[in-house]
Amino acid sequence: MITSDGSTTIHLPEWNEQYHSKHGAIQEAYHVFIKSGLETVSAPEVSILEIGFGTGLNSFITLLEAEKNQQKTHYVGVEAYPVIKEEVACLNYVTQLKAKNHQNIFDKMHAISWNQQHQLTENFSLIKRQQFFQDINDKNIFDLIYFDAFGAEHQAELWTIAIFEKMFTALKINGILVTYSAKGSVRRAMQEVGFVVERLPGPQGKREMLRAIKK
Repeated sequence: MITSDGSTTIHLPEWNEQYHSKHGAIQEAYHVFIKSGLETVSAPEVSILEIGFGTGLNSFITLLEAEKNQQKTHYVGVEAYPVIKEEVACLNYVTQLKAKNHQNIFDKMHAISWNQQHQLTENFSLIKRQQFFQDINDKNIFDLIYFDAFGAEHQAELWTIAIFEKMFTALKINGILVTYSAKGSVRRAMQEVGFVVERLPGPQGKREMLRAIKK
């Protein structure tokens, strides 16, 4: 389906849920993950874990930022249920982002093998891991987590203390987790495992979002 900013997302009729905000897939991704997450990491090198690789939008805009800012970016995208090539073919992010010279890179993001590191540009490497979030066991590796799982109303088990313990463990000290969610239960689960949590203005169509820091 086409979202309000002209960018596409995938609609799941059985849940009446989308991979991205219907108010704009690209505007949501930039607001939540770039503006509220990546732009707060000023180091010349950054390691990112994405929970929910999905359409590859968050990964692709992060690659564009890495090239623009010459920031070495090591990206790990975890996805249990990869999108299929027929769905990828319907996504218009390259056109909407005016990045036509990167079409081959976006296509490659989806075509490359899973569970192996691929150097896609001089400043951006990607590992896609086909894995359930409950099986993540990284320790003190990441500077930043993009937490982009489906909403708690559909997959409550992904927004629990147990999952956020894994996120806390995966981050380095002073590492940051950002998510579009602002639910009170999510904030309390983050705080329970030790995160310092702040509410931030949300993207268009959403009043608030959350940012959590591992102090």
